[in-house]
Amino acid sequence: MYFADHNPPHFHAIYGEYKALIDIQTLGVIGGKLPKRAHALVIEWAHEHQNELMANWQRMLDKQQFEKIDGLE
Repeated sequence: MYFADHNPPHFHAIYGEYKALIDIQTLGVIGGKLPKRAHALVIEWAHEHQNELMANWQRMLDKQQFEKIDGLE
C-alpha cells in the first residue's frame, strides 16, 4: 500500500519483475500479473490477513502509519 493511493482498497504485490494490484475485498487481481505460484502464495497470505489489510487501508485514509502485517508462515 502507498499513502494517498486510489480506490478500490488494494495492495501492491511485487515478485521479481512482476507486479500486481490485489483488491483487498475480493482478492482479485485488478492490474498487472504474477506467476501462478507467487499469485497463489499472495492470495493465501491476503486471505489470512484480510482484516488487517482493510485496517491498514483505513489508516492510510486517516493519514496514520500502517501496522506491520506478518508474512506467510
